[in-house]
Parts: sequence; structure tokens; C-alpha cells
Amino acid sequence: MTMEIPDCDIRIDYYRASGPGGQHRNTTDSAVRIRHLPTGIVAQASENRSQLQNRELAMKRLQGALERRERIVKKRHATRVPRRSKENRLSEKRLRSETKKLRSSPE
Repeated sequence: MTMEIPDCDIRIDYYRASGPGGQHRNTTDSAVRIRHLPTGIVAQASENRSQLQNRELAMKRLQGALERRERIVKKRHATRVPRRSKENRLSEKRLRSETKKLRSSPE
């Protein structure tokens, strides 16, 4: 379910990527930053030496962020703890307490 983002809603900036990569990386503006103007969400990519690959990767990240923003979170309903599991937990606590009492030195 990829959503189509109109070109008038985004601003693409190209900048020089930092980090290792040698002369090629230091001389080309291969890093890409895409800003979605209506929401202000920013996605960027600078992993590849290719500006085209970085632009595609940044666009995928922006689409994912917009989809996460549009997703409706279901309301969680509180559930009761079953009586049997509560009894089991308390009996385990009693057993643990008894073993700890046995560890202590008698006075």
C-alpha cells in the first residue's frame, strides 16, 4: 500500500555526505534530504555513493513515516487475570519465601 506523494508537497535537498568513502564521496553531493512540507517530516539517506539510490531510499523512508503517521492504533481493553494464574503466582511466591527463610542462619 504505497501512497503517492505529489511533487509540490516535498522539498529535496542534496548535500555532501560525511564519513568514509574517499575522494568520490568528498566531491559529490550524493546525500539526500527530503522534507514533506505539510507535515514537516524529514527523511534522509547518505549510505550509497549514488545520489539516485539515496533519493529512492529517502523516498521509501518518507513513505513509511507517513504511513505510520496515518495508521490508526486500536484501543486496548483491560482484561482480568484468571483466578488460577493468580493462585499459581501466589503459591510460587510462598515457595520462594520459604526457600529464602531456610537460607538465613538460625539465631
